[in-house]
Amino acid sequence: MPVPLDEYPIHQTSLSLARVASTDRNFYDRSYFNGHNRDGGTFFITGFGVYPNLGVTDGYLAVRRGDVQRSVRFSDALGERSLEQRVGGYRIEVLEPLQRIRVICDHSELACDLTWEGAFPTVQEQPHLILAGNRPIIQATRFAQLGSWSGTLQVDGEDIAVDPAVWTGTRDRSWGIRPVGENEPPGRVASEPAGGFWWVYAPLRFDDFAVVIILQEEPDGMRTLNDAVRVWPDGRVEQLGWPRISIDYRSGTRIPVGARFEMTAQDGKPLEIEVTTGTNVPLHVGCGYGGDPDWGHGQWKGRDWSLASRYDLTAPDIVARTPFGVIDHVARARCGDAEGWGLFEHASIGRHDPTGFADYSSVAP
Repeated sequence: MPVPLDEYPIHQTSLSLARVASTDRNFYDRSYFNGHNRDGGTFFITGFGVYPNLGVTDGYLAVRRGDVQRSVRFSDALGERSLEQRVGGYRIEVLEPLQRIRVICDHSELACDLTWEGAFPTVQEQPHLILAGNRPIIQATRFAQLGSWSGTLQVDGEDIAVDPAVWTGTRDRSWGIRPVGENEPPGRVASEPAGGFWWVYAPLRFDDFAVVIILQEEPDGMRTLNDAVRVWPDGRVEQLGWPRISIDYRSGTRIPVGARFEMTAQDGKPLEIEVTTGTNVPLHVGCGYGGDPDWGHGQWKGRDWSLASRYDLTAPDIVARTPFGVIDHVARARCGDAEGWGLFEHASIGRHDPTGFADYSSVAP
């Protein structure tokens, strides 16, 4: 049957836009946003996803203040695919494509009415690919953008005014294949695991330019994704070569407290960025990313489902599982005389030879 999107001349295959070209159950199409005030005292992460081959759509909002993180999640059956992005009390409105986006969450425990304004043009990242044997478990396209927020965030019954002069953040849109929904039988992977996962994603905003850095490495340090660019307001994208990175971890953990990137501008001059991390949100605690026991993206929870949760991030059970997932940190950055803000997203799980972590129990001295 045709769906509303079929009225638009945007087809990429011979299929109706009710269907995607891949039959892989893990096909997804998703938005991610984060935002924070400059002191990092309040940090929110939110997103919306569609999983056509699972017949599911979902959205979430998570807010951390101090050591408490609140989350609300919505999930439902995917209806006709259209330009509307809505699930339960959550919706995204595209006010101006690639520039202005409105995010609305209506729930008694946590709510927002926020508008995103891009400070720089969107930048397309290098293709993301991770193989399990010969099978792609991640094969995705993504674009990123840095910008500001305006509107209202409501937490614990308090309305927080979000001023674009103070509130900044990052967003991305991605689609393709990645593990979603209920877990698949692990098969051979269970007896022959990769041994480790290491990832850095650092979109950083300065007054005159933005920088987006993505690094992914195998346990032996082989870099499988290397993407580092500087984005200018007029849309120019400057490649920054092969970044060298050093990360300072809090003793006894793998929680980064700072990092240093050494890169090369297109004119051959060195470009160095120092990052200091602030408050963080573990994406596998209330945000639905890998390892979240309460809810995962694309899982079938029934029709018109929602869940509100409160997490004490100092509780022993949360502390015990926090290291085993991707963690988003508010980042304060310096590049020469320029000061910037953004995100330092990091995961270091299992073995990683370049940083001296031998196995899953290894931590910084």
